[in-house]
Amino acid sequence: MTNTAMLRPAWTPLTIAMMVLGFVVFWPLGLAMLAYIIWGDRLDGFKRDVNRATDDVFSGCKRATRGSTHARTGNVAFDDWRSAELDRLAEERRKLEEAREEFDDYVRELRRAKDQKEFDRFMARRKADKDRPDVINLD
Repeated sequence: MTNTAMLRPAWTPLTIAMMVLGFVVFWPLGLAMLAYIIWGDRLDGFKRDVNRATDDVFSGCKRATRGSTHARTGNVAFDDWRSAELDRLAEERRKLEEAREEFDDYVRELRRAKDQKEFDRFMARRKADKDRPDVINLD
């Protein structure tokens, strides 16, 4: 098991120990670790939204400072070719972003399906244990 697998936003022994140690050393560190444990799985979406928003803001700044999207070189053929290539690259970037988002959705659905399968197995085992007369139920 790698360190990154152990330091995931879940209640693992490592994250609990880091939270307790954080509270002992400096309480905001413990609070930050608690927030990571509880809401850490939402960080990827949050980071993606923040990056997209800042990209939009700064792309507007670039356009405002130059006056146009691309500085002209004086060679019309080159400028037309460069503009067409930049448009093609922007389209490829958009397609890659869509593919990445589809993959993220796919992985999220796989994790949900795995969790559902494990939960169903647990419930079936629990029901089987309750139905067996030789097992003492304390419920």
